[in-house]
Amino acid sequence: MSSLQPLIDQYLNHISSQRGLSPVTVKNYQRNLTEFIDLLSKKQIIDWVDLDSQTVRFMVKELHQKGIKARSIATKLSALRSFLSYLVQYEYITSNPAKGIAAPKLDKPLPKNLSVDEMFQLLDIDENDPLSIRDQSMMELMYSSGLRLSELVGINLKDIKLSSMELMVTGKGSKQRLLPITESAVTAITLWLKIRPEFCVPGEQALFVSKQKNRISVRNVQDRMEKWGLKQSLPSHINPHKLRHSFATHMLESSGNLRAVQTLLGHADLATTQIYTHLDFQHLSEVYDKAHPRAKRKK
Repeated sequence: MSSLQPLIDQYLNHISSQRGLSPVTVKNYQRNLTEFIDLLSKKQIIDWVDLDSQTVRFMVKELHQKGIKARSIATKLSALRSFLSYLVQYEYITSNPAKGIAAPKLDKPLPKNLSVDEMFQLLDIDENDPLSIRDQSMMELMYSSGLRLSELVGINLKDIKLSSMELMVTGKGSKQRLLPITESAVTAITLWLKIRPEFCVPGEQALFVSKQKNRISVRNVQDRMEKWGLKQSLPSHINPHKLRHSFATHMLESSGNLRAVQTLLGHADLATTQIYTHLDFQHLSEVYDKAHPRAKRKK
């Protein structure tokens, strides 16, 4: 294997001295490239000129089978690709066999959500100034009905019927859906409607308005929710999408009805909603592991 390592050492010296990369970055390149040397030993390849694209694919597959995450494999493959480009540049090899080889599809991150207790903590606002009343009504409504941020800011007065606890929203593709709203949201919005005229000019149709006396903006809602997350001492960053994800997760945990949650969220494809089944299973697994006397799992 001695014929593989010297060129890597030469490359590491190059990126350190010629390209000025930091010692930490160079160390990462070294670790990733050394791992490929170990994999090449299985194929009895002792010279970089013998490396072909089929072997690169084999190594990527090996890494994937070892349980290495897709993002880490992509990083390792990028290091190999850069090293091989260096060998092409100095005419040690004629082409880069890693060029065009893709890493496994990156894992889609699971949506982040708040626990039920954290949601109650966020919504337990005891301030009664006008902005606090407005903000609480926005957060209550978003969590009540699992709204997208764009749907929340797009709500008009005519879209909400407090007497029947219903809300009509316009979602993606201009598709409308009728949603129920909670009693807590009705109470909060009722308080907001009493002081709303102070914030808007006559004839304004938007349910939620800003101090500029027009429809509240997406950015304004994001900023206000982030502020309340800090003010209510939540352990994680709060944003509007997190309230929607929390709604979906809590509904699925309580009902188990994936189709109903799909309809409430306005998902055209059930597969989009199924991401929450992973969250639900995580929750069930945690309960299971804590409760079952023989559920100690290997980490």
